[in-house]
Amino acid sequence: MDKAKKELGFWQTKQMKDTFRVGCWSAAWVATMATAKYGPEFLWQYNDLITSLAYLISLLVSVGMILAGRQQLKGLDEMHQKIQLEAMGLTSGVGLFVGLTLSNMEATKLIPFEADILHLAILISLTYIFAIIAGHWKYR
Repeated sequence: MDKAKKELGFWQTKQMKDTFRVGCWSAAWVATMATAKYGPEFLWQYNDLITSLAYLISLLVSVGMILAGRQQLKGLDEMHQKIQLEAMGLTSGVGLFVGLTLSNMEATKLIPFEADILHLAILISLTYIFAIIAGHWKYR
């Protein structure tokens, strides 16, 4: 029994570390995106070289975030991996189809507003959160 408790404790500690790592990479990505977006106006007066470097750094940080997320997923048990897979599948489908539909509706002037990528990002985030909650509810 002692060995099982140690293994469970190790797994929980690893999960906490992996989750923390994903959180740090996510925060770094948000910070680099904000810097790349608002830096030209407020920090370096639209210098194209610095702006390009800021976006390149943001892109590299996003790769780190993706790799950290992948590592976290690999450490999950089968049930949690299934919940994540189902949530990601639903989220990518909603993002792709709603995004394309909104883009086409804007192009044909069917909607009276500009379909901003931020709206799609919010929809994707909410879909993912809902799908994770629904998955946990389904497999409880």
